[in-house]
Amino acid sequence: MKEKFLKILLNPKYIFGVYLIVAVATALSKFSRGYQAINNYLIFKGVFFNTLDEKNLYLQYPERYSDMNHYGVFFSLLIAPFAVMPDWLGISLWNVANTGIFLYAIHKLPFSDPKKALFALLCLQEYITAAVSLQFNVALVGLLMLSAIYIYERKEVQSATAIVVGIFVKLYGIVGLSQFFFIKNKIKFILAGIIVAALCLCIPMIYSSPQFVIQSYLDWSHSLISKNNDNQVLGNMQDISLMGFVRRILGDASISNLTFLAFGVPLFALPYIRIKQYKNYAFQLMILASTLLFLVLFSSGSESPTYIIAVAGVMIWFTLQKEKTPLVIGLLVFVIILTCFSPSDLFPKFIKQNYIIKYSLKAVPCIVVWFRVIYELLTKDFEKDYTLN
Repeated sequence: MKEKFLKILLNPKYIFGVYLIVAVATALSKFSRGYQAINNYLIFKGVFFNTLDEKNLYLQYPERYSDMNHYGVFFSLLIAPFAVMPDWLGISLWNVANTGIFLYAIHKLPFSDPKKALFALLCLQEYITAAVSLQFNVALVGLLMLSAIYIYERKEVQSATAIVVGIFVKLYGIVGLSQFFFIKNKIKFILAGIIVAALCLCIPMIYSSPQFVIQSYLDWSHSLISKNNDNQVLGNMQDISLMGFVRRILGDASISNLTFLAFGVPLFALPYIRIKQYKNYAFQLMILASTLLFLVLFSSGSESPTYIIAVAGVMIWFTLQKEKTPLVIGLLVFVIILTCFSPSDLFPKFIKQNYIIKYSLKAVPCIVVWFRVIYELLTKDFEKDYTLN
């Protein structure tokens, strides 16, 4: 009985099936609670319909939804098939589509099936947090993972496409370029990136206008600058990051992002001096893990649903470990308890409000793991000390 249970538990097909069920269940659950509960999805729909009507994408439309859109005009193309469906169906398929990209990325990882299943299982709680919010983060982490995997597979066009789509939707996709030094055919990658970028720029012009699309990108830049300033307010639901943790512990919201980036970017880049390790796929994947963590920890826009990106980075780091030492296991447990389960009922509301949210404590385990990842990237032999199987 025990062996049969483990066989099911460590079979990617079963855990992937659970993900798809959760995708539909969370979407329908949100829909059943009324339109206020699906506000994020209504904002996404608004991107498509506002593009058709050539209305400013970055203004508030309180008669249709609360808050504002912060995605690029190209996003209107991605959301279009779902926006024209009945909301209950569009929400469900939207969640399934995002989930499918993430699951495909896990499937493409160079790990054994039991490791892929464990990877997905350990990400499940954080995935639920992201799926409930109906956001694009689940698909985005899949695109970032695929961009790195395709580079190793020497599929430069697919890699460039994954990166550019991420950039045109949410800008975050630009961190996919962290794998650039590992590309064999850089010319092919660059040309593919230029062509895909041109398509992403021009396609929305077909169902709106060139003037509207260009103006939308200008408006987007102003929107993101304003949002970054708003995110740094102490105690809000944004800036759950290394930067937010420090700002809130010190009680000083005036510390600029540049102060943190002046420290974080050089530390992130330091492992690239180990050119001899470039050929090892494990090294490339550890760079990917660092990238996914860095993206979340050094962004003032990070919120709880964003952490599916960071947690995927943690699981790449964990899965690569040849020896699961007490330190490695301890860090994993730290992440699962404080990062993954802190938004859940496992923690009393008083603790969540007065400590976890107030001081961005959800970020702390991922901060510790990121420093550990940087240490390993700088000191380990990735041919001997890590395993892909």
